[in-house]
Amino acid sequence: MSAFDSHGPQGRSPSRLRSVGAGRWRPGGAETGFLMAVASMTSVQLGLALAIPLFGQLGALGTAGLRLGWGGLLMLVLIRPRLRDFTRRDLAACTVLGAATAGMMLFFMLAVAHLPLGTASALEFLGPLAVSLFGPGGGRKLWAVLAGLGVLLLTEPWHGGLDAVGLVCALAAAGCWAAYILLTQRVGDRVTGFGGLAVSMPVAGLLGALIAGPGLWGQLTWRPVWIMLVLAAVSPVLPFALEFLALRRLTTAAFGTLMSLEPAVALLIGLLVLGQTPGLAPAAGVVLVVIAGVGVTRTGARTPTEPTEAGAPASQPCPAEAP
Repeated sequence: MSAFDSHGPQGRSPSRLRSVGAGRWRPGGAETGFLMAVASMTSVQLGLALAIPLFGQLGALGTAGLRLGWGGLLMLVLIRPRLRDFTRRDLAACTVLGAATAGMMLFFMLAVAHLPLGTASALEFLGPLAVSLFGPGGGRKLWAVLAGLGVLLLTEPWHGGLDAVGLVCALAAAGCWAAYILLTQRVGDRVTGFGGLAVSMPVAGLLGALIAGPGLWGQLTWRPVWIMLVLAAVSPVLPFALEFLALRRLTTAAFGTLMSLEPAVALLIGLLVLGQTPGLAPAAGVVLVVIAGVGVTRTGARTPTEPTEAGAPASQPCPAEAP
């Protein structure tokens, strides 16, 4: 049993806890998925704010690659996945998820090197916004559109010029983010516990280290290496684990819309940690994305379906219990 295996109190599964008290807050439902998503976004933005001082020594790409490398190693050590427990199809899905995870982080760092952060953030959000718009359920499209408008007000991309290389990298990051959302839910549904994440994260870490490694040669000292180890626990290990669980409670459309809260979280972290005061437009954007987040949470819970032939549930609102 790994440190990340999850059980309900007194042997009860989280799915049973959801049935207690109709109409009230349910620990296994959409509300919990919402809280997990917000905690994940907060961890990501806090980790980014704390990593900014290292950009001058390691570069944005080197910082992302080193964080991915440490994150993959931490997941491998903490969870210790057994490959014989995976089918070939599940291993392939985990590998592709790892590639999407690495691409999402590395492409975004490259985009930031060529574009203003607000412009890159707005372009990257096109990924989860597309998942929200084209996912099932017409009612959520309204929240997705509202969230998209809020993100535009938050990031104000019209204030920056568009560099061709930066534009391509930001759109690539958006595509990787959309693939990450869809694949994370698929892997989470088929693989018990955090086993899928324990395979995908080392793949992402290996890719990140291979891509960013040449640029780090001769620049690394022990101090930033150990600092990045601590930051890797804050991001990406903790947020990816929270997102892994959140996508077992929310539809991909609802989760994609909830990701619109990340610019708002970034604005708050910037205010508290970096002393950056938002203008009127970003403040209005915060209001819009919070309204969209609340709205989509009320309609975004997943419903269980019949087990697949392989024995894994095709859709489950909570983590599977360890055998």
